[in-house]
Amino acid sequence: MTIQQYTAQHLEKVIDLPASGIEKTLEVPPDRSLGDLAFPCFILAKTFKKSPVQIAQTLAEELKGSTHFERIEAAGPYLNIFLPKKQLTQAVISEILENGQLYGSETTNKGTIIIDLSSPNIAKPFSMGHLRSTVIGNAIANIASKKGYQPYRINHLGDWGTQFGKLMTAYTKWGDEAAVKKSPIKELNTLYVKYHEEVKGNPDLDNEGREWFKKLEDGDEEARKLWSWFREESLKEFQKIYDLLDVQFDSMNGEAFYNDKMKPVVEELSEKKLLIESEGAMVVDLSEFNLPPALIQKKDGASLYTTRDLAAAKYRKVTYQFVKSLYVVGHEQSLHFEQVKKVLSKMGYAWADDMEHIPFGMILQDGKKMSTRKGKTVLLEEVLTQTIQQAKENIESKNPTLENKELVAEMVGVGAVIFNDLKQSRLNSVEFDISSMLRFEGETGPYVQYTHARACTLLAKGEWTTEEPAPSYDVEEPYLWEIILTLEKFPGTVDRALKEYEPSIISRYLIELSRFFNQYYGKVRILSGTKEKQMARLNVAKAVTVVLEEGLRLLGIKAPEKM
Repeated sequence: MTIQQYTAQHLEKVIDLPASGIEKTLEVPPDRSLGDLAFPCFILAKTFKKSPVQIAQTLAEELKGSTHFERIEAAGPYLNIFLPKKQLTQAVISEILENGQLYGSETTNKGTIIIDLSSPNIAKPFSMGHLRSTVIGNAIANIASKKGYQPYRINHLGDWGTQFGKLMTAYTKWGDEAAVKKSPIKELNTLYVKYHEEVKGNPDLDNEGREWFKKLEDGDEEARKLWSWFREESLKEFQKIYDLLDVQFDSMNGEAFYNDKMKPVVEELSEKKLLIESEGAMVVDLSEFNLPPALIQKKDGASLYTTRDLAAAKYRKVTYQFVKSLYVVGHEQSLHFEQVKKVLSKMGYAWADDMEHIPFGMILQDGKKMSTRKGKTVLLEEVLTQTIQQAKENIESKNPTLENKELVAEMVGVGAVIFNDLKQSRLNSVEFDISSMLRFEGETGPYVQYTHARACTLLAKGEWTTEEPAPSYDVEEPYLWEIILTLEKFPGTVDRALKEYEPSIISRYLIELSRFFNQYYGKVRILSGTKEKQMARLNVAKAVTVVLEEGLRLLGIKAPEKM
């Protein structure tokens, strides 16, 4: 039961409203001295035929002496509510210690959620630009799992398209097999950039690129061999990144997987009389939705991304019977996914409403979108290597005797990069700035990780054990009540993060909890006084470690016990 539910349940006895209605109207006062919660009496003015100020005074008088609250005060049109600190402190700490990692979890099976995430392009470097889809999608999958869903992570690889014709043209003209074998992605990327430089002065190269792609589509042995080689080498490189980020996938079926599944979609659209001709191409009219037509087939009979995504959506519904299908893809694709959903609706598939595009802003460099063509890509592997090295140097200077330094440095360095992304609202574009990822103070991943490690150290020093009898908490200790109220919010915070598909809600929560615990640590001598007082404070520290570790896990970040 949340503090809002607790309050509403006991206010219901004197307010002519159901508890659910009261719960929705409760507010958090701007200043803690005004109470823990406030009930606005405006909504009762019609019923009581009195001013909100009079209603607040009447209710405060009626609730005077209630054992369910510490006290209740009328403040203008508001009823300010002070919760019973001792009772709630005991309840919150006990619930967290009893449930551990499962605090805030739901065990009911709510069905399968498909999460389409990451989706890098084969034969191109895994750039910082792919970081957002990967870590946002992975966090949403973790959060969904905690709330009772079965997440199914799909890496819809960019392993088909005209870019392969361009790359094959470049490789056959300027490529060196030994160089590619030695450093596949780097060399292939160099060839791709060179192609786009050369085509400026030699437009005929584009014709050659188209010819190579046509050969690939027609099953030409040489083209297929090159394509398979490019794909295989790319996946090896990508796996290094995924291992560092600790992200796993349930499916790596990319664009090529749906090559044989698009023709039936075109045939179905034709049978349902949804296809119309437009300048030689075949389209589905979406004017009734105020959308441009969806291009299904080009003049030459080639299928387009829309056709492929229609085929993918149908395959996923039949295969996984999802209750939700999420596409964690940049906001520039919003129109595309809206068209895909509307075409499926016109085809008669009601489950199209269960598909949702989860857009996010771009990672920018010097105010511009990163581009592989012009060679401006910042490689994620290089960034991760750099942050891990920086973390290692920090450990060497601050805690040179730390065990498992390499492992901790990896946790901290990778965590810094992930947290830097996930503390941003996903809809905002992020300016790439490596220096901000390397800061180990302020609103960063390492700050939250260090808070967790600090609390773990206290538990070890104080020899905390679950076998001690439940202590009495000194609720007047500085910042303890703030910690309790924040800990109590965790399940609701996870709920809201899933509802809004917004991992940054959890990131901001973890920063807030860390800040309150560090203020508590700075004001209270945790390992002093009687054994009972020490155990009470250590129980608080243990509850904080449980929630910090679980919150970081949901974001895809590890929590070292020592730093």
